[in-house]
Amino acid sequence: MTELPRHLPESLPEPPDAAAPAQHGTSAGEGASQSALGDEQVRVTVWVRGRVQGVGFRWWTRSCALELGLSGWARNLEDGRVEVVAQGSRAAGEALLAALRSGRTPGRVVGVTERWSDFRDGITGFVER
Repeated sequence: MTELPRHLPESLPEPPDAAAPAQHGTSAGEGASQSALGDEQVRVTVWVRGRVQGVGFRWWTRSCALELGLSGWARNLEDGRVEVVAQGSRAAGEALLAALRSGRTPGRVVGVTERWSDFRDGITGFVER
């Protein structure tokens, strides 16, 4: 069992079993297992609304992302939202989304919108912008 970061709700599903063989070259429509889908490398862009600026929200998000093995950034937007871009396994991205929606973030989150896309090379670490 992989230990989840302390920032994440305890009710999250287990991460994919690292010992399970990965199924490369199949899509969900071709019968890929849920474990293989969880290992897929993806990018998620998230826009978080609420009182999320000036409260340590980006730092907290960075901490969660690093514990989950994600790379990317969190930055304040002029309209008061925080934009989070994270790359890594789909399971880690889902866990980060769950943390952002958990009610245990700094400040007060009133909405989280996400967009999934293809993984992009060249992003390392996780920074606050």
